Amino acid sequence: MGDSRIFILNLGTIGIKIKTYFTREIFMKKVSSGVLSLGLVLSLCFGFSLFTFNSAIAWEPKKPVEFIIMAGKGGGADKAVRFIQSIIAKNKMSSKPYTPINKPGGSGAEALVYVKNAKDPDHTIMFTLNSFYTTPLRQPGLGVDISKFTPVGRMAEDTFLLWVNKDSGIKNVDEFVKAAKAAGNKWIMAGTGKNSEDNILTDFLNKAYGLNMKYVPYKGGGRVAKELAGNNANSTVNNPSEQLGFYQAGKTVPLGAFTPKRLPLFKDAPTFKELGKDFVYFMQRTVVGAPGMSAGAKSYYQGLFKKVFDSSEWQGYMKKKSLQGGFLTGDALMSYWMREKAVQKAILQKMGALK
Repeated sequence: MGDSRIFILNLGTIGIKIKTYFTREIFMKKVSSGVLSLGLVLSLCFGFSLFTFNSAIAWEPKKPVEFIIMAGKGGGADKAVRFIQSIIAKNKMSSKPYTPINKPGGSGAEALVYVKNAKDPDHTIMFTLNSFYTTPLRQPGLGVDISKFTPVGRMAEDTFLLWVNKDSGIKNVDEFVKAAKAAGNKWIMAGTGKNSEDNILTDFLNKAYGLNMKYVPYKGGGRVAKELAGNNANSTVNNPSEQLGFYQAGKTVPLGAFTPKRLPLFKDAPTFKELGKDFVYFMQRTVVGAPGMSAGAKSYYQGLFKKVFDSSEWQGYMKKKSLQGGFLTGDALMSYWMREKAVQKAILQKMGALK
């Protein structure tokens, strides 16, 4: 019997050794007959090793994750992100912290450009509003293409209501229309950003009821809610989460909902569809990854935010804040973005904000 040889493939960089045993005669015979070659041995061993290595070690954040918010502090997006941050920390879903960073400038343009040019795409995510669609449409010079962003997870769709200060004495939409029509452009509708969701709803109300309200933009829904509660504005179209505290304190009153059905938290506020104006409007609350995010990071964040969505804490938050909708990710979320972008473009064109 010929001398025995041990052929060792040493993958030192990942600490794996694979030993293959052949007698010298058998090895040479198989090589010469074309049944087995050294290249095939190396390919099989190396491929198996990489498969084992990649399967054992999945991607995870290596440093704190920047969680960019397209709006100011105190608004619906800001509150949602900080609540999500608490869910991740409380349930130890990540070994690294998530850091909320507000970038409301230019109706979200500041946030979009920052994330588009993220220095570390694997550690940069963003929480978006409908300005994710409208701001790039209105400001093509930004060079933002939303199809280049990474679809992580739609956490909910937020709702809108028409609000007034309780001191106004207005109890329904008819009384609101009468008062606003009498005041003309002296009636102040406070909102978040120019040509934003709030601006779109204000434009709808002006056209639907023959009003001439003056729209005044602020940075963040929280500030808008305070303006109404402090009687510095006549009305708003805040999300429930933004006005809820003032509503519970008896300072503001919801008059109508821009939803298909009445919201359980505000049963006395009819939908505009009930009032003869068939107009429904939702706003996405979605986690978006930076362009260029690696496949491993994308998979990690999609899995993480599905866990957050399924948590009892988030489900309770959705109910408390009148949030609606299911979780979307991947191709389904990208399709949702493209569909909603087309809807928002048509609305902007109709209101004259876009040619």
